[in-house]
Parts: sequence; structure tokens; C-alpha cells
Amino acid sequence: MSTSSQPLSRRSFGRLAAGAAGSVGAGAVSACSPQAKASADSPLRIMAINHVWSQAIKRRTKEFEERVGRRVVMTLLTADQLSSSYNVKLNASGTDVDVMMVRALQEQLVFAHNDWLADLTDRVEGDKEFAWTDFQQAPREASMAGGKVLSVPVVTERPTLYYRKDLVEGPPRTLDALMSSALELTRKKKGFYGYVGRGQRSGAVSQWSSFLYSYGGDFLVDGKSGIGSREALAAYEYYGGLLGRAGPPGATNMSLEQAMPIFAQGKAAFYIDADAVYSNFLDPKVATKDVRESVGFAPFPAGPAGAKPHNIPSWSLGINKFSLLRDDAWEFIRWAAGPAMSAALQSDGIPGARDSVWEDPRTLAAFPKDLAESMRVNAERGLGYDRPRVLQVGRARDIVGRPLVAAILGESVRPVARDADAEFADFLVRDNRHKES
Repeated sequence: MSTSSQPLSRRSFGRLAAGAAGSVGAGAVSACSPQAKASADSPLRIMAINHVWSQAIKRRTKEFEERVGRRVVMTLLTADQLSSSYNVKLNASGTDVDVMMVRALQEQLVFAHNDWLADLTDRVEGDKEFAWTDFQQAPREASMAGGKVLSVPVVTERPTLYYRKDLVEGPPRTLDALMSSALELTRKKKGFYGYVGRGQRSGAVSQWSSFLYSYGGDFLVDGKSGIGSREALAAYEYYGGLLGRAGPPGATNMSLEQAMPIFAQGKAAFYIDADAVYSNFLDPKVATKDVRESVGFAPFPAGPAGAKPHNIPSWSLGINKFSLLRDDAWEFIRWAAGPAMSAALQSDGIPGARDSVWEDPRTLAAFPKDLAESMRVNAERGLGYDRPRVLQVGRARDIVGRPLVAAILGESVRPVARDADAEFADFLVRDNRHKES
């Protein structure tokens, strides 16, 4: 997978205005009014993140244009630009975007709450050739809100254990073994660390989620805050201890962009993060020779509750509720996320969302063998979310991440987690989460 594309960093997509989450506004009225018709020469307009997946699709759009007889205009934007554009266009019930590339776990609930996405349920379930059940269960479930399918996953992501094969005989299979090996290999005075990972308050939450699940916890339990549970507390203390005792200084300020280069430059033995960034460690422009020649890939280690990583749709396709070309927009999704295209793109190293592409040796050949196996295993075990499924995701992550910072700094976690749990419980009441999300 190309490393020149910014989207692999999974930076914040930007927060929609709080008012947008609180009211549907005039858009809902427009959606119920009679639809105007688009002219035959109106282009199908697609807005997407500047990602290797969307770059690959854009290069192939002529094929789709010939298929439907309509011109395609595909705009690739940065995360912030995409967020701002959606906010402006959708609040105004704009018809000048048809297909939208969205993050099912970040903004989809807000879009659903505001009735900005077309219901795709009948389309995906009624199309045998599209084979909706071929999509992995966890990403498929994440595509739903309020009992409706609102998006189709096109890019998936799991946490992979990156490790130095020249330093250990094999990858640790359990979290206890990871802790032991990481501490043993740590040489802080020499600038070498047993483990590196995200520690920034909000940004670390998505990676910590797999530790939380593997300790038997969850963000929500029976619809209520779960971050004050015994399992969550243990997960906080474990991750904080791992990064605090075996990690580099300044870990609480580390996002993906700060943590990844430390492993790439040969300064850490273990690193857990998105499998989508693996190519950085094979790239001579990013990684040292020692790392390129010795990097190994392994499934997420097992905790007390087993190995339970996340397996998420990092990017999905939806249809603007106000689009005048919804049928053609669906045809685009059928083509771009269909079995043939999914196989073709995964063969080029872009992880897809269909079971069939993960079962086909030809589509896995683009990845290092042990990486492909770790992806497959993590996908089988994975849960379909890596953050709380709420409307105000950014605020939720900020609350949940507070005990993480305390744990990394070596402070007492219990009182911080107790306060965060109370704050999160109050937040859930005020957040007005989608009842069937």
C-alpha cells in the first residue's frame, strides 16, 4: 500500500457543529418534497478522502462512465476539507454531491440523526450479484444505524502487532508475554524501547479499544458507561504500564504520526497499530535497513478474555439523501464495492471488506505472508468498532482517554477512571444517541 497518501494516518475527520447533531432542520423537509430530475448531461459527483483506495477508483472511472453513460466528477479532499464540505452542503440540502465517502464510526450517526444519508437496505439486500452477506460481519454491522444500512464499507482496518524478528524468537501470543518481552528489551538510557504506541488522550482510544475488549470490557455495557468496570480499569492499567514503563518519553503526546517513525527508525521492539500502515516499514524512505529486513507481523495478542481486536470499516460509501441521481449513485457503489473491484484492489494491497477477498490466495499475495495471516485472523476475531458509537464521538473519546493518560504517567488510575466513568455516564444521557445504533 502506498505511503504517500495522507489518509493512512487516520487523522481526525473534524467535528461537525453541535447544532447539526441536535436538529435535522430544513433538510428533512426538502427530502420529503417531490424530487427534481437531473438532466442527462448532469455528472455524477463523488466526494472522497484522498486515500489510496479513492485514488485507485478515480483512475478507473472511465470504465464506469462507459457502463452507465454518465460523466463522473470525483473530488479528492483532505479530511478537514471533506468535513467542511459535507457540513455546508448537507445543511443546505445540497444536490451537488451524490456519492459520499464517510467514516461509519465517526460521523455516520450524526448524518443518520440529521437524515442526510439515503437508506440502502433494500438495495443491498435485494441485489444478489452485489452479495451483501459477502461483506465481513463486523464492518457490515457498523454500516447500520437505526436498523437501516446507510453505507457500504470499502476499506477495512485492524490492529497488527509489528515486531522485530531479530530481537525475539517469535511474536508474543498473549498480552502478558508482550509486557514481559517489552520490559526485558527496554534500554531507555540508550534510546531503545520495548514498546511504542499511541498515547495521546483522544487519539489513543481507538487502539486501546482492542486491549479493552481483550480484557473483557467495553465502552458501553447494557447501554451504560462501561469504562469504570473492573475489566476497563485493568485494561487502562495494562496499557498505561506498557507504554509508561517500556515506551519513549513524551508518550502522552504521541499520535500515529509520532509513534510510527520510532518503530520505523529501529528504536522500538514492538508496536501495535493499524495494519494499513505496514508499508511504511518496508519503505527505504521511511524505515531503516534493519527494520525493513527484520519486521514481522502478528495477530493481536490474547488478554484474559482472549484476543479481541477491532475490525472496522475505516471508510465507506453512502448516498446523499438529497441527490437527484440516487440510482446512478447506487450503480457506482455496486461497481466500486462489488466483488470484482474489491478483488482487484485487494490484489494491489488495499484491504477490502469482503470475506471472499480474504479467502482468495491471489488477493493476499500483495501482502507479506505473515501480515496477510494476521489480517485474516484479526478479521475473524474482530469487533466492528474501535470507539464509542455515539453522536459526539470526539467528546466521547476525550473522556474515555483521560484515564489512559493517567496510567501512562504512572498516576493512580482508579480515581481518574471513576471520575471519567461518571462524566461518560452523564454524557451518554445528554448525547441523545440513536436509539437503534
